[in-house]
Amino acid sequence: MVYCGKPSRGCQMCRTRRIKCDETKPTCNQCAKSHRQCPGYKDEFDLIFRNETKATERRAQKAGKKASISSGTFRIVGRESISSVSSDGSLSPAIKHAIKSPLEMAIIPAIEIPVDAKASCHFVSNFVLVPRQGTTRGFMDYLVPLLRAEPPDGHLQHAFNACALASLGNRVASNSVNFQEKAYTEYSKALAGTNTALRHPEGSRSDATLAAVLMLGMFENITAKQMGDFAWGSHVEGAIQIVKARGRKQLRTKTGLLLFIAVRTQLIIHTLTSGKAPIMGAEWWLNDAVKDESAAACQRINLKTSELRAEVNRVMMGVSRSPENLELMLALMRRAQQLDQEAMTWMKSLPDHWQYRTLCWEDNVPGGDFSRAEVFPGRVDVYADFWIASVWNMVRTARLILSSVAVRCAAWVCSPVDYRTTPEYATAARTSVDMITDVIASVPYHLGWHAKRRHLFDNESLSGFACGEEDGMKGLAGYFLTWPLACVMNQDYVSDAQRQWITGRLRYIGDELGIRYAHILSQLQIRIPSMLIRRDGLMAQPYPMGHNFVKLMSAKMPPTAGYTMNPLQQREAMQKEYAEKRKAELLDKASGGSSSPDEVKSVAQKWLTV
Repeated sequence: MVYCGKPSRGCQMCRTRRIKCDETKPTCNQCAKSHRQCPGYKDEFDLIFRNETKATERRAQKAGKKASISSGTFRIVGRESISSVSSDGSLSPAIKHAIKSPLEMAIIPAIEIPVDAKASCHFVSNFVLVPRQGTTRGFMDYLVPLLRAEPPDGHLQHAFNACALASLGNRVASNSVNFQEKAYTEYSKALAGTNTALRHPEGSRSDATLAAVLMLGMFENITAKQMGDFAWGSHVEGAIQIVKARGRKQLRTKTGLLLFIAVRTQLIIHTLTSGKAPIMGAEWWLNDAVKDESAAACQRINLKTSELRAEVNRVMMGVSRSPENLELMLALMRRAQQLDQEAMTWMKSLPDHWQYRTLCWEDNVPGGDFSRAEVFPGRVDVYADFWIASVWNMVRTARLILSSVAVRCAAWVCSPVDYRTTPEYATAARTSVDMITDVIASVPYHLGWHAKRRHLFDNESLSGFACGEEDGMKGLAGYFLTWPLACVMNQDYVSDAQRQWITGRLRYIGDELGIRYAHILSQLQIRIPSMLIRRDGLMAQPYPMGHNFVKLMSAKMPPTAGYTMNPLQQREAMQKEYAEKRKAELLDKASGGSSSPDEVKSVAQKWLTV
C-alpha cells in the first residue's frame, strides 16, 4: 500500500479534465453543465492508499523479459566475458546460473506486516459497512473518522484493537501469535482509558468515549466468555446513560446522529432479550433522530414492541384474576395485534430498493444432514445489502414477539381452557410460520451463498465494506444474524428439521465467522410461547389479596405446635417453595440440562425472566 498524500475528492471526470469539482452528490454540477456522465466518487480509503503490488509485479516481469532477450554476451563480475551460447546452441551453465527467469524476477520478498495492522484491516473489511449511493446508511461508518482523530494510545483505539485482534484470532490459527492474550491486553487498556474518560465531564460525553463503549460491548459478543452476555448488557446500559447525558444537541452532528442510532439499535436488542422497557420511552429515542425513514419506522415498531412486552411481563407477575384485570389483559392483547398490523403495513409500503426477491428454490440436503446444509429446502432470497436484510429480520423478530405476547394474553384470559384452541393462537401460528420461513430464506444471502452464483442475478449493492473483497464471508453478516436466528430457533412453531438447520448455522457463525456468542445461543432449549406461559402461571399470585388476608389473620391464629408459622403462612411458604422448584425445572429444561455451561443458563434465565 502506498500513501498518496492529500487526496482530491473530486469525481474522476473532473480530475481527468483537470478542473475543480464541486463534489455535489450523486453527480457533480460540472459534469451536468457539460452534458457528461459523472462517473461518481472514489471511496475515501482508495483515495488515500493505493495498492502498488500489481504495478510492481508488472515492472519486474518487464525487466526480466528484457534480460532474457538481450545480447548473447554477458559479463559476470570477477570473470572475463564469455559466450552465452555453447556449440550445440544451448545456454552455458554459467549463463543459466546468472540469468533469472521472468517468474524469478517477479518474485518480490514478502513485506512483513505487523499483526495489529492485519487485524485492523481484517476488522474494517468485515464489520465497517459504508453507504455508496446515499439511499441507505451503513454500519459503524462513524468509526474510521473517529479513529483518525484519536491518539494512538486513546481508549477508542485500544477498544478497536481489542475487537480486531479477537475477531482475527477467532478466524485464523497461529502458533506464533497469541491473539487472545493480545486482545485482552488491549481490552484492559480500553476499559481503564474509558473509565478515566468517564470521570471527566467533557470526556464522558465525547464521541470517542461513546464509540469505545459500543466497541467494548461488541468485544463481549465476539469473545463470549463466561457471563459475557451480562457484560454486553452492562456496556449497552452504559452507552444509554452516556447518550442520555449528551442530550439532544448530539443529533446536530453527523457522527453524533450515527452514534445515537447505533446505541438505539443495541437498546432494542437489549430490551427485547431482557424484557425491560426502553429507558426514557420509545418517543425520546425517535424524535429528531431519523436518517432513513424506512429504518426509523422499523425501529419505532421494535421500541413499541419492547415497551409492550415489558408491560405484559409486569402485569403477568403482579395481578390476580378479576374482571378488571381481564379487561386489562384483553387491552394488551389488542395493542399487540395493532402493532402487528403496523408491521405488516411497513413491509408492504417499502420503496423498491428495499424489496428483496427470491433468487431460486433449493431442495438439496447433502447426506440428509440439515446441520451441515448451506440452504434449508425452500426459497433463497437476496437483498440490496446486508444492512437492509438486517432491518427486515428485525421487523420479523418483532412480529414473532408480538405473536407470543398475544398468545400469552389469550392463555391468561382463557385459563384453564387450553390456549391452543383460541383464534389468537391460530393467527399467531400462521404469522410465526411465515416469519420463520422468511428469516430462514435470508440466511444464505448473509452467509455468502449468493456470492458463488453471481450469474444468477444482477444486483447493484447500495452499500459496501470499507475495504477488502465484497464477495467473501463477512463477520458482520454473522453479527446481524445471531439475534434473529436465536429468536426463530426457540419458537414453538419451528420444525425439528428447521431447528437442526438453524443450530448448524449458529455453530457455523461461531466457528467460521468468529462470533463466539452464537455458540451459546445454539445450545438454548427455550420454547416460546409455551415456556413463557408456564412461567406466567408460576409468577402470578394464586390467591387474590392473599397477602392482606395473611396479615389480618396472622395475629389471631397462633402457630401450630412445633411450627413457627400459622397455617396460612405455612401454606403460602409451601406454595412458594413449589413455585421455585418448578421455575428451577423450567430453567433447567430451557438451558439443555443441569450439565449445561453457566453462560447458557444465564442467557436462558434472562430470556425467561425467572
